[in-house]
Amino acid sequence: MDILNFRQKTLTINENIYFDKNDYLREKATDPSRLNEFIDEAKDLLKNSNKGDKYFLHGVLGNLYRINGQPKEAITCLTYCLDYAIREKSYKKEIISLIRLGEAFKYDNNHELALDKFNKALRICKNKQVDEYLDFALQHKGKCLMELARLEDAEICFIKALEIRNKKGDSSLVDSSQQAIDFMREIKMS
Repeated sequence: MDILNFRQKTLTINENIYFDKNDYLREKATDPSRLNEFIDEAKDLLKNSNKGDKYFLHGVLGNLYRINGQPKEAITCLTYCLDYAIREKSYKKEIISLIRLGEAFKYDNNHELALDKFNKALRICKNKQVDEYLDFALQHKGKCLMELARLEDAEICFIKALEIRNKKGDSSLVDSSQQAIDFMREIKMS
């Protein structure tokens, strides 16, 4: 498989992922063997890829490793992405990498380091006026805070994310934020 076909194939990954209500809405695979196939393909492509493709492949691998219950491998891949983004002076890639790395640290049960990454992403969004990722940083920070039982702070993040997502008009993002708010309120009531 070549990188172009793999990029196309990655568009189908989400068909294999769900939010687990028994584990704070963490992403899980419905078919772990299919997830492992994606991982193997990405690792094979990584061997002979150029710089830009390496960033993309490390990002995909980082997310897949995280979902697959391999947070240490995810952290390694996503640290590569963050370093690349900083070297390239790409604020957008830096924000994306910080959010993804924060999620990997959260899945590794290092919530404080995860919050640090989410807060850095939020600062860059505000300081560099990169609004397109603000809702993602807020949403993921909220989920991390929810896992720490900091429900009031989590709710503030989710509500801000929902407001932004309503303005964006992306129903899947709106649904994701609403699901997080509903889940958090269920926790509050229990």
